[in-house]
Amino acid sequence: MNVQFKKGVLELCVMLLISNKDQYGYELAQNISSKIEVAEGSLYPLLRRLTKEEYLTTYLVESSEGPSRKYYSLTEKGMVYMKTLVKEWQQFASAVDQFIEEGLGNNGE
Repeated sequence: MNVQFKKGVLELCVMLLISNKDQYGYELAQNISSKIEVAEGSLYPLLRRLTKEEYLTTYLVESSEGPSRKYYSLTEKGMVYMKTLVKEWQQFASAVDQFIEEGLGNNGE
């Protein structure tokens, strides 16, 4: 998949996943990678930024498999922002779908 496509949608995917269930970084990476190939290295800067902007909050949970895990949780501000992103994505995707239909229709494919 095109790198620019991934960059544009990664933030929304992260927020949607966390809105369903608090998750730690590696868990998020696994969940996203199951549908979209993404490098873990691109995920952590995004999580730091979303936390700094107060869309996410963090807390530590002890792990029996090693060090404590930092879980991410959506804040109220984050929930509002996520809903805005969803609306924007739906409008954007609809417009792109129209371009695709028009483009393919004109080319006879």
